[in-house]
Amino acid sequence: MSLSHHMGRMSGRDPEESHRAATPLELLFDLTFVVAFSSAGSETAHFLELGEIGPALLAFWFSIFAVSWAWINYSWLASAYDNDDVFFRIATLVEMVGVLILTLGIPPFFHSIQEGRHVDNSIMVAGYVVMRIAAIALWLRAAANDPVRRRTCLAYAANIGIAQAGWVVLIFLDLSLPMTFLLTALLSLFELAGPVSAELRYGRTPWNPHHIAERYGLLVIITLGEVILGTTLSISAVVHEEGWSAEAVLVASGGTLLAFAMWWMYFVLPVGELLERYPLRAFPWGYGHVFLFGSIAGVGAGLHVAANVIRDEAHVGALFAVLCVAVPLFAFELMAFTLFSLLVKEIDVFHVWTLAAAVAVLALGVVAVLLGATLGVSLVVLACSPVVIVVAYETVGHRHEAATLERALAR
Repeated sequence: MSLSHHMGRMSGRDPEESHRAATPLELLFDLTFVVAFSSAGSETAHFLELGEIGPALLAFWFSIFAVSWAWINYSWLASAYDNDDVFFRIATLVEMVGVLILTLGIPPFFHSIQEGRHVDNSIMVAGYVVMRIAAIALWLRAAANDPVRRRTCLAYAANIGIAQAGWVVLIFLDLSLPMTFLLTALLSLFELAGPVSAELRYGRTPWNPHHIAERYGLLVIITLGEVILGTTLSISAVVHEEGWSAEAVLVASGGTLLAFAMWWMYFVLPVGELLERYPLRAFPWGYGHVFLFGSIAGVGAGLHVAANVIRDEAHVGALFAVLCVAVPLFAFELMAFTLFSLLVKEIDVFHVWTLAAAVAVLALGVVAVLLGATLGVSLVVLACSPVVIVVAYETVGHRHEAATLERALAR
């Protein structure tokens, strides 16, 4: 076995390779997204605490899409063609630099949305172009080394290249805010259509279903770091205001329980087996994670808002802070339910009732603060929402899921 990383062939990995796991390079690549999600969450929290809800949500979702889509593209490419040679490693380095440049462009992008005159996405697009140039180079190399899938690889490269030309042109067009976002939506749809068109028209790339399931799970864990960070900021705010107290314990318990229960919720489904059985379902499942990642980052941003409300540094009150956590948490629970249903092509009535119970607990958390409860108490109540789902699964729901999976895998 060679221990060097000299140039090799990108002829494609074995999609049925057993025990395929994330590589150290992929884990290093993921670390750049810690910074990207943190920047988007912090900027969103800053605008929300000022009461700038519209600009905050618009800029947040654009940033989350850009960051998530960059990660998704690299991860599927790596699953299919990562040969760990020097070329692939250097290309990954370039992608990492692009992510960091994109992250530097998030604050000016947010501020330009707030001003409402011109969208300043030049730095974000520059970082995006850096990443995509590396991706194009990798797809062209795969096309040269994998003749069986050459047309698929060239279709990927062409889609990325055309889209990047469009993003660059968009920087120099002095358009109104609505027109800018209309063109942005069209370019985004064009990018989203690229993998679907390439894989369905010219043949599937050799991505590994179990590896892909693991990669998505790892980014979920990284994004949950934003929830942990938001919890830490909230605890710090309470301790700064009143020292260690019952409120500090409640905030610490609520935030930590929230992150833990969200993690437990996500990892109850054996995704790899389903993707292996139904590879075409990977499209809605994989694309849907953009909203899932956004909802998790949104919970973290909400906890940032709560921290500033506790410090009395925000222009909004406790009710608004609780809603900033409750709304994205509801979105997370709804997306987790939706992604499960998309994979098994079935809606279990028990899961519907479980989701309804979880939503009722969210509403109780909002009502609690309306009745005068502290933010710490409300956070604990909100954290009980995903706990309801976890308890329902571990007591009864796992049998429903087993039956659902049996039917799905037998079809």
